[in-house]
Amino acid sequence: MNMRKKLETTINQLVAQEQLPAEYAKSIHRYFVPLSQRIATKRLASKVPIVIGINGAQGTGKSTLSVVLSQLLAVENLRTAVISIDDLYLTRAEREQLSRTVHPLLKTRGVPGTHDIVLGQRLIAQLKSAHENTETPIVRFNKAADDRCEPEDWTQHSGAVDIIILEGWCVGARPCDLSGEPMNLLEQEQDSDGKWRQFVQTQLEGDYQALFGRLDMLIMLKAPSMECIVQWRTLQEQKLAQKMGNKALESKNPLNIGATSAPNKGIMSEQELLWFVMHYERLTRIMLDTLPAFADVVYAIDAQHNIVDAQYAVQGAKT
Repeated sequence: MNMRKKLETTINQLVAQEQLPAEYAKSIHRYFVPLSQRIATKRLASKVPIVIGINGAQGTGKSTLSVVLSQLLAVENLRTAVISIDDLYLTRAEREQLSRTVHPLLKTRGVPGTHDIVLGQRLIAQLKSAHENTETPIVRFNKAADDRCEPEDWTQHSGAVDIIILEGWCVGARPCDLSGEPMNLLEQEQDSDGKWRQFVQTQLEGDYQALFGRLDMLIMLKAPSMECIVQWRTLQEQKLAQKMGNKALESKNPLNIGATSAPNKGIMSEQELLWFVMHYERLTRIMLDTLPAFADVVYAIDAQHNIVDAQYAVQGAKT
């Protein structure tokens, strides 16, 4: 099978496998095939495996892009391993300890300071040094249980790696000022003195920059607005509820994220979801405004999840 036919077959299989709309194949051809070729060229010029970061708020399609790139790079005979920053969350017990010793809001996963960055650094190092006979365990997090999976349930990557993809909502985030007047109800009621935000800012300025400093390329999926992000995140929760066989969800404890009783454990009501998103809001808005200037590739996404523009950095400037 020649390269062109192999590529076409791969794209058709991707669309079917991921249950994507048929028109998504056009986006793959227009945006992601050229991107995979850029990544392949960068890997071939490097003596070691390279790390690609994918940044995007909830619902922008980071996981789908990771799968697409992995398959497209396989056409180039390049092996890819994917790490989600969501899988690097501290355990529930560790976050509960932080909530007691630093700030109650740190019990909720998501913001810088609630990830095991040392684990992430170690995992990238292991993947970079992997060889043909290596089995590399990739940590997994169970969001329904709000805790890290047991090691026997982690994903095993077999063999060497050419490309490591690190995807997540805050991947590549730059140091920034998170102080100021409260911008939402959560900050007003739970962090009026800014102590939680100061902790998050300090964490972002420290170990997170060391992790993000490993990136050889940063791709940003840029949502059109914070309002769209909330809508998309709500849709994700509805789909999860349907998948688990749940219908109407009611909760009177918006602080108890991930701790509702079965069968709705891990499923958030609308009230819980809005409260949850408030944890992310300030940094998300800052990234939407500032991160495009630092990303190597920026895909602008409209309210219907369509890519409507692509900008590529050339020697530090977008074209």
